[in-house]
Amino acid sequence: MEKEKLVKIRDLSVSYQTRIGTVSAVDHVSFDIYKGEILGLVGESGCGKSTFGKALLRMIDPPGEISSGEIIFNGENIMEYDYDRLRDFRGRRASMIFQDPMTSLNPVQRVDEHLIETIQVHEPRTKQNLALQRSKVMIERLGIGMERLLSYPHQLSGGMRQRVMTGIGLILNADLIIADEATTSLDVIVEAKLADQLREIRNDFGVSLLLITHNIALVAEMADRIAVMYAGHLVEIGDIYKVFEKPKHPYTQGLLASVPNIRFDTKEQLYKMPGEPPNLTHPPLGCRFHPRCPHALPICSQREPSLLEIEAGWSVQCWLYQKQSNEERSD
Repeated sequence: MEKEKLVKIRDLSVSYQTRIGTVSAVDHVSFDIYKGEILGLVGESGCGKSTFGKALLRMIDPPGEISSGEIIFNGENIMEYDYDRLRDFRGRRASMIFQDPMTSLNPVQRVDEHLIETIQVHEPRTKQNLALQRSKVMIERLGIGMERLLSYPHQLSGGMRQRVMTGIGLILNADLIIADEATTSLDVIVEAKLADQLREIRNDFGVSLLLITHNIALVAEMADRIAVMYAGHLVEIGDIYKVFEKPKHPYTQGLLASVPNIRFDTKEQLYKMPGEPPNLTHPPLGCRFHPRCPHALPICSQREPSLLEIEAGWSVQCWLYQKQSNEERSD
């Protein structure tokens, strides 16, 4: 049975105009997010992960712009929304948990004021006492003491602030939550608790979660699928178990090999991927990974491969598999 699609991203590109040229931060990315799934989006710093997450909510500010593409959310193209519809869309249907809640929360508003304001902005007819009651239910659901409703952001721990941000994202029963490096500043114990809560929220509320992170172990623990970005391109996407067991793209292979493995007693040195990500104002011709790729073919430096489905639900942007696929077709 085919899964129901919540978001269909087609040919999405985001560029920034700078004094030294145009930076293609996200370059013609296409994939789907299914209802009720957790999708992990991973890659090196500067690969376009956070920019992609903001683009899904049309939060790209000048000098950046969404230069092409469609974002179909529950059958509607949000690229066609005017300001009022877009403002209603953010928070009510899709929301974002930012990396640093201390800079995202208003320092002069208490926790209850953040939650009540979120409700009343989108639901002006909701009375103060009803909004407060909903806020209490949400805070309790996230494991924060009721007394913390009267606290200011600076009076909360990092984990509590992150859970408040999560509550703001969930208070309107959004269909999609985008968590942008939501656990980066947390210690491992608080991170594990937040991960458990996000998983429970997905199960209880049926929301879809886009988990943008550097933490490969967190994605392995939480996600149903994994999407790998490199230099603004989506290079691999597939089922979490299949990709972790046998990654196809050379970049995904290097990324997973770079993660320490504590399950085995080995004296092998940790793998270090050669080279550096390219300058996106002047990216290399062909496949953007070919200068660092140990399996590069002559065609890799000449032509850009397309994202090819190698088996149901598993796609790779690599000439190794396109070449094989073309040979199979000719046979």
